[in-house]
Amino acid sequence: MGSQWSRDKVYVRAVKEGYRSRAAYKLREIQERYHIIRETDNIVDLGASPGSWLQVERELTAGIVVGIDLSYIPPIENVITITGDFTHSHTLEAVRPLMPCTSVVLSDASPKLSGQKTYDQARAIELGENALLFAERILKPGGNFVVKSFQGQDFNTFICRVRDHFLSARTFRPHSTRKGSTEIYIVAKNFIGREWNNESLKNCTNETEGPL
Repeated sequence: MGSQWSRDKVYVRAVKEGYRSRAAYKLREIQERYHIIRETDNIVDLGASPGSWLQVERELTAGIVVGIDLSYIPPIENVITITGDFTHSHTLEAVRPLMPCTSVVLSDASPKLSGQKTYDQARAIELGENALLFAERILKPGGNFVVKSFQGQDFNTFICRVRDHFLSARTFRPHSTRKGSTEIYIVAKNFIGREWNNESLKNCTNETEGPL
């Protein structure tokens, strides 16, 4: 991996504990703070490669776990992976038959960085908006959503859009985030963003209901 990674204590810890990247600890911190995943939740993970969040999710729930990424995700036991673009509607339609009731949508996706701060931040916001749109279309009432973003221009507008669809939405910066990074997570709980038809609600009758 190179000297940069060998000096990264969080990365070394991840390797020792069997995780595919240091990002696993970011999700663990979010879970410890906000309890976004319950033991029966069905989860869709956007931008999931290389799969460290999927590993954590599989540890936290006995429900269905689906990971989506443009890049191939090496197999993880009892995890469904899809190679595709979650911003395309046909990818969403491929998920629906696999997931009768989606409790949580997570996105740790990032755009390819150009080094131009304003441009990269705008791309990150656009990616976050697409993750929010995906969540709006598949989450059950009361579901939870976590998305990575970057602080800067348009961030406040984006979090306001998230708050339009959830009872609460807060920002969180995990301790395991690299120094100097402007990345930040929006943790949104209790989805209220759209009406469900009777068939959709019927699919969720066996899920644990109520606010988290």
